Amino acid sequence: MAEELVFKDEAAAEYDRAFAHVTAHFMPFLLRAAHIAPGMHVLDIATGTGLSAEAALAAVGPTGHVIAADVSPAMAEKARERLGKAPNASVSVEDGQALSFADCSFDGVLCNLGLMFFPDPVRGLSEFRRVLRPGGRVAVSVNTVVERSYNHQINAIIARHMPSLTEAVTRTFALGEASRLRSLFNEAGLADFETRTVRHTFVLSSFDVYYGPFERGGASTGQALAALPEEIRRAVREEVRRDLADGAGRSRRRRSIGSPVREGSGMY
Repeated sequence: MAEELVFKDEAAAEYDRAFAHVTAHFMPFLLRAAHIAPGMHVLDIATGTGLSAEAALAAVGPTGHVIAADVSPAMAEKARERLGKAPNASVSVEDGQALSFADCSFDGVLCNLGLMFFPDPVRGLSEFRRVLRPGGRVAVSVNTVVERSYNHQINAIIARHMPSLTEAVTRTFALGEASRLRSLFNEAGLADFETRTVRHTFVLSSFDVYYGPFERGGASTGQALAALPEEIRRAVREEVRRDLADGAGRSRRRRSIGSPVREGSGMY
């Protein structure tokens, strides 16, 4: 799997502060796309800290079961802490392109904002189909418009100082076109493809509420920031602040903070 998905401990620790509200808004749409219902056995791949799996767990209820899987041991540990008390949830460290589960193990497979980071998305989708029971659905969400991405502006500024991040920034939006998703689903043998785009603007109380989790090392953005010299980190912070903040320092973007997210689902 891509190196940037193997999060360090500090990246996992701050991930929820950076993205919990984003996941909370978009997950209900993904659950509906996958037709998740009570009693289902569901795999949530690229689960991160388990936010998506927690939403799926509420949807399947006490008679269902959710396995939260992530390639990053640090992320999987955070998911385990979140889901540990649920008797019908489990956590596994998994490469989404080489799942350890038996064929036809799940009624639904979810991947929230993760597929675009797979080195080979078709291989990942093929694995999702392999572990899916006949009649089950795979549902994924991906970023679409670069200009309105939640943290793209920070990534773009970092990339100017850290060129090695440029490819990862580009890959974040590589699957944004519905036609591209359809092609991948078809190649993986997933039919009855549907897609929709969901837009939302996130209004935050201050610049620090937005930027702080990344500045403390949260997610891949925070890891990239941490790799920069202190002087450059300060420069990045001020550049982002200038673009986002009004005279009172409140979080107000000339462009909305938030990204349209595209959901694609297909049936096996």
